[in-house]
Amino acid sequence: MTDQKDIQLLEKLGDMKSRFFEEIGKSVIGQHDVLNHILIALLCKGHTLIVGVPGLAKTLIIKSMSELLDLKFNRIQFTPDLMPSDITGTEVIDEVKSTGKRSFRFFKGPIFSNIILADEINRTPPKTQAALLEAMQEHRVTTAGKSYELDQPFFVLATQNPIEQEGTYPLPEAQLDRFMFNLLINYPDRDEEISIIKKTTSLGESKPQKIISKKEILDFQNLVLRVPMADNVIEYAVDLVASTRPSKKAKKFVNDYIEWGAGPRAAQSLVLGAKAHAILNGNPSVNIDDVKKMVYPVLRHRVIPSYSADAEGISVDGILEKLVHG
Repeated sequence: MTDQKDIQLLEKLGDMKSRFFEEIGKSVIGQHDVLNHILIALLCKGHTLIVGVPGLAKTLIIKSMSELLDLKFNRIQFTPDLMPSDITGTEVIDEVKSTGKRSFRFFKGPIFSNIILADEINRTPPKTQAALLEAMQEHRVTTAGKSYELDQPFFVLATQNPIEQEGTYPLPEAQLDRFMFNLLINYPDRDEEISIIKKTTSLGESKPQKIISKKEILDFQNLVLRVPMADNVIEYAVDLVASTRPSKKAKKFVNDYIEWGAGPRAAQSLVLGAKAHAILNGNPSVNIDDVKKMVYPVLRHRVIPSYSADAEGISVDGILEKLVHG
């Protein structure tokens, strides 16, 4: 990266990252890795699935992030009775009083926003879940033969509860693949939990201030695409994704423990994520360590473990660890 404007933008991005963590820390305690990955996904125009048990601030993180960004935000509470039109919008008959003529007019749904919080996405039936597919991939909505472009940037953050399975509809692999990251939120440590209790049971809570404009986000997103990446680093990312696929040439534990491996979209996410990770840390080029940092969030929802892995209690993260570190 030698262009002077890109170098200045890189410095500006570093300042933005510092302000981001300073402001979001006013409402969210801990969860630094999760916040960092969400910021990376935003820079990469990717979507994020956040998985964690109730009470770990999944929704708070997303709402707090929306307060930092000068963007339109909508929350969609996914429930069993939610219809596709409740997300995308619906056509209604509109009558012109002066002429008496009637025509259909499209009323945009909550999907027409910059940041979407899809709360408890697995609580709604597959038909409604599928209403998000085109929007997430193509950044547009098609209804009654007409297409409507979504405003940019467009960023979907979905939450999911991993333990309550009654009344839920698991996301199909096709939709899971639309998410760049699958982030797991764990319990806070003792000191963090003490800070959380103090903060939430007293007065004087301060709210994050808006620090990033729409234009700045679009500039940073374009900067990610211009970050140089050596061929050997790209080849490492591609080979790593290919190594998750069972075949005659695959390692024995891959054939034993993986039913289906990741597709090319995973390699794209690894490369883009590595680029964003590098520049967020002030590095103008990408190395293999940047790729390795992206492995778990990018691949854990794209690698399907076999029955043998489930029977032996081997998790997807355990399989990925063996792939990366041998």
